[in-house]
Amino acid sequence: MISEANKILTENLNLFYSGKQALKNISIEIPSQKVTALIGPSGCGKSTFLRTLNRMNDLIRGVKLNGKVIIGGEDIYTGNIDVVNLRKRIGMVFQKANLFPKSIYDNIIYGPKLNGIRKKKILDEIVERTLIQAAIWDEVKDRLNANALSFSGGQQQRLCIARVLAVEPDIILMDEPASALDPIATSKIEELIHSLKDNFTIIIVTHNMQQAARVSDKTAFFYLGELIEFDSTRKIFTNPTKRQTEDYISGRFG
Repeated sequence: MISEANKILTENLNLFYSGKQALKNISIEIPSQKVTALIGPSGCGKSTFLRTLNRMNDLIRGVKLNGKVIIGGEDIYTGNIDVVNLRKRIGMVFQKANLFPKSIYDNIIYGPKLNGIRKKKILDEIVERTLIQAAIWDEVKDRLNANALSFSGGQQQRLCIARVLAVEPDIILMDEPASALDPIATSKIEELIHSLKDNFTIIIVTHNMQQAARVSDKTAFFYLGELIEFDSTRKIFTNPTKRQTEDYISGRFG
């Protein structure tokens, strides 16, 4: 269980890809134990912003960043941050399931084993607990030794979420986790997000306006690298302050 001490705060955050500015003075305070949706047209900076929160952009050549990203009261871009430990605290679920070509069991225990857990009884407990949390235990409990890649796209995405949960993060980042899924699988992912928010801070990038309205408590609208508006999801979708937000929500552009 996390507390307000683990909320996310950015101050005047700027990011450049090989000199081209992708994020412009982003200042936002994202509450803990809520679902925050990031919306906006393609190329507006949503996924780039998401990746600043666990320093995934560090892996891209030519990236420069200034400003602050404060998580749990600590600026994660200071020199003494353990990035491996940071990414344990802040899990990430990608647009496409990225499971290893191994069994379900081996996929789930990968992170815990990296963290030094070796006892089979403990690993068994982690597998069961996280698959229950990811709402897929009943579907796979008799097939834990089956290749994870043999399951449907929606099941694979829930297995990816279980793998993230196995290392007990505080924050879960989701980059369009349902965009490649059919409506039934998408509904299961959305139900899962709703069930997880009591224990985790969740930030989801989505192009789907209806999805943002269904799953999130807060919504941030990005456009051309700028944060245009951030408020409760209800207000963003029913009474936005900025004309740009209203135009995007109503489908006039994007």
